[in-house]
Amino acid sequence: MAGETFPNGTVNEAGHSRVVIVGAGFAGLAAARELGNTEIDVTVIDRRNHNLFQPLLYQVATAALSPADVSEPIRRTLGRYRNIKVMLAEVTGIDAAAKDVKLDYGSSVPYDRLVIATGSEYNYFGHEDWRAWAPGLKTIHEARLIRQRLLLAFEKAELSQDPEEKKALLTSVIIGGGPTGVEMAGAISELGRFMITRDFRKLEPDNMRVILIEAGPKILAAFPDNLVQYAMKVLEKEGVEVRTNLPVASVTKDEVIAGSERIRTGCIIWGAGVKASPAARWLGVEGKAGGRIPVEPDLSVTGLPDIFAIGDTALGLEDGKPLPALAQVAKQQGEYVGKALRLRLLEDKPSGPFRFHNRGNTAVIGRNTAIFDFGRWTLKGRFAWFLWALVHVYLLVNFEKRLLVSIQWIWRYLTRQRGARLIDENAASFVPSSTQRTET
Repeated sequence: MAGETFPNGTVNEAGHSRVVIVGAGFAGLAAARELGNTEIDVTVIDRRNHNLFQPLLYQVATAALSPADVSEPIRRTLGRYRNIKVMLAEVTGIDAAAKDVKLDYGSSVPYDRLVIATGSEYNYFGHEDWRAWAPGLKTIHEARLIRQRLLLAFEKAELSQDPEEKKALLTSVIIGGGPTGVEMAGAISELGRFMITRDFRKLEPDNMRVILIEAGPKILAAFPDNLVQYAMKVLEKEGVEVRTNLPVASVTKDEVIAGSERIRTGCIIWGAGVKASPAARWLGVEGKAGGRIPVEPDLSVTGLPDIFAIGDTALGLEDGKPLPALAQVAKQQGEYVGKALRLRLLEDKPSGPFRFHNRGNTAVIGRNTAIFDFGRWTLKGRFAWFLWALVHVYLLVNFEKRLLVSIQWIWRYLTRQRGARLIDENAASFVPSSTQRTET
């Protein structure tokens, strides 16, 4: 391995093992940090130059936070680790036999061990044309697009002389009743009623509608019934119309058809399901459960012991059940793989199987209201909301982000003001990409 040159011009030192990590989300960053400042050459590849704290992305979409509050350049995050290189590139394939990662500009990166942490993207269930009118909430681009459409709808409604058009513009439709959908519904309702009361002279709160559509029998399907019923009551109190057992048949620029109902709308948000990145196709393996890569108890890809899959792109089983596609799972898997590789490559020691430690599943519903499911016990209301805020601030990437977000939350709590209500004058050309995904 002495003198071997990487595509970015760096040279692998003699005797150093090479670990390549594809994806710099929760899982990829956690693995990289565990390998930081060791005698292992680590290369992190991502097609974006920033990491993203996705759980707070809905607050960017509803003008509570700016994109910089929930993201940071990858080079800054990993810059203090002398053995980690960062590459801005898109992976197009993997040659497992040659141990090469193929990149979009025609080059490749060799590896001794490969970690795939490419995350997931929204699943439109065969209706990719819906993506243009119903963006999901996986990237900064999508969050800004949703914010753009929300704010523009209110501005257009203020100018409209047609009562029916005004009502349609002030109608927001969220498709999917999981945590993202519920959080978006509560946040849009709070934002809209505040703006109508404080900033708009020709709009009435009664004109505004927020409709949450779920194809299944209940929202928040992963939560126990007592928390679901509590969430339903809070959403209804906030003016959110919750529709269950209502599959969507059509989505166009300003209309949703669900069941037999035709809903004219000013803004549509998609949160109805996710699928894994195309990493299974790169490896030539059969993806399971939405394209996720089957892995062994040590998170190595079945049949490929030198390749590991973690986060949303991996189908890990525990007690015979698939692990959920959650940030806490991704982060724990990243930490585990990083430590396991360090033991194996530097000390020639094996590691035990990965075990997930559930620290609670949570969703925020609105101001002062959230729910927590810890398995054996649950929590709801104001205290759950404070705990949710504390946990999310703690999980932010560094002290600067924690301080900035905390100050803004306190100010927003006291004043109800939203500081990121900016509209791009080139909004008409603000079109979502058809290939957005998030790396976790």
